[in-house]
Amino acid sequence: MIRIMGLDFGSKTVGVAISDPLGLTAQGIEIIRRESENKLRRTLARIEELIREYEVTSLVLGFPKNMNNTIGERAEKTLAFKEMLERRTGLTVTMWDERLTTVAANRALMEGGVRRENRKEYVDMIAAVYILQGYLDSHGREKDE
Repeated sequence: MIRIMGLDFGSKTVGVAISDPLGLTAQGIEIIRRESENKLRRTLARIEELIREYEVTSLVLGFPKNMNNTIGERAEKTLAFKEMLERRTGLTVTMWDERLTTVAANRALMEGGVRRENRKEYVDMIAAVYILQGYLDSHGREKDE
């Protein structure tokens, strides 16, 4: 059984998604919120709890590259978060290009009739689902070929 966790790391939140035991589909499970951008101890502790609860075997972290493929400040912070995760959990963290996932997540919520003021409540979790699903789909195709 493989369980993969997808994470969308934002400045105040982390969207969390989890794969089904077969590694085919991603479901959003939680949005971890924190008061300030630099307070990560509780965030990391919560991720560790979820890893234990869902018996997660690896992590996929959204990598927010700029549209021109360069790495900006947000991506640098995400790489630092990746190192913290690997140190704390001992699990492999795969970086996954997350460009346009927030756009896609917002569109899905809009099409689902979620009102604008409520959208930001869910967008990080849905973005984590898109990140993880993209990863699962690409690895599923590799197995098929």
